[in-house]
Amino acid sequence: MKQEQNILLTGDRPTGKLHLGHLVGSLQERVTIQDDPSYDRRFVLVADIQALASHAGDPQAIKENVRDVVLDYLSVGIDPAKTTICVQSAIPAIAELAIYFMNLVSVAQLQHNPTIKTEMKDKGFGASVPLGFLAHPVHQAADILAFGATRVPVGSDQEPLIEQANDIVKKFNALYGETFSPIKAIISKTPRLVGIDGTAKMSKSLGNAIFLSDPSKVVEEKVMAMYTDPAHIQVSDPGTVEGNAVFSYLDAFDPDKEGVAELKEQYRKGGLGDVVIKKRLIGVLETLLTPFREKRAVYEKDADLVETILREGTAEACSYTEEIAKKVRNMMGISYL
Repeated sequence: MKQEQNILLTGDRPTGKLHLGHLVGSLQERVTIQDDPSYDRRFVLVADIQALASHAGDPQAIKENVRDVVLDYLSVGIDPAKTTICVQSAIPAIAELAIYFMNLVSVAQLQHNPTIKTEMKDKGFGASVPLGFLAHPVHQAADILAFGATRVPVGSDQEPLIEQANDIVKKFNALYGETFSPIKAIISKTPRLVGIDGTAKMSKSLGNAIFLSDPSKVVEEKVMAMYTDPAHIQVSDPGTVEGNAVFSYLDAFDPDKEGVAELKEQYRKGGLGDVVIKKRLIGVLETLLTPFREKRAVYEKDADLVETILREGTAEACSYTEEIAKKVRNMMGISYL
């Protein structure tokens, strides 16, 4: 098998529609990378098994969410002719490698992984945390290494998962011989996007997200309800820009950086109302999201095409990852048949 030198893998858990946090965290980078000739292959994985780790009681919802996530991918410009879109649960090599890798990681390592600790707290897990959820870093390593991926776009809060995967790479190579290459995290240049409440990162579970498919009216309502500066009561009052969610979104999405800088200066001095900056943000988001909505609507009308894209992409991914799984078995000396 020809060993590709620069392979990209990224993906999302289908726990609901994707939001603006996903857009700045990785989706924009994925679209840009599609035309980067330095990459040999690009894969986007819909991680439905990982979604089941925290939604085991409602697998039907995960199934429905898979389609929504794929529609979001297509709407933002992920092109199946350039990037292979596939479903995790339909790729046997991933589950196989995850079992092998579990022997290389201790429970204590997983319990102290910063990303897992944060997510456990967000979801209210204590001693009753599902094993599948706790083992997420191992399963993610299997996702990455089943494709022989060397580049993974992630948010800064996901770096500990890549560190865990690289630890598995080192241990596996030391035990069985050089099999996997180190993985490099591609960190978004945009800071983590706060939720519309201004108190935490944007999240489906926290109910503080603006979704890529939200209608115009919903976007307007969410922006008008956004957190700004509670001490900025009168228009004439000086306002605080730092920690102000509206300005965080303008920084992320408004292409007129000079204009935003001028608004910040005026807001700090006083004389600029919250409604003015919120209306500006509404206009910016409408310009951004309208093409996504229009493209999504086209795909929504052609369910067969969406299913074909997913089926063909998954079949391609199965063939590709099985070759890597065969190599792993050979390196471990467990190719019995």
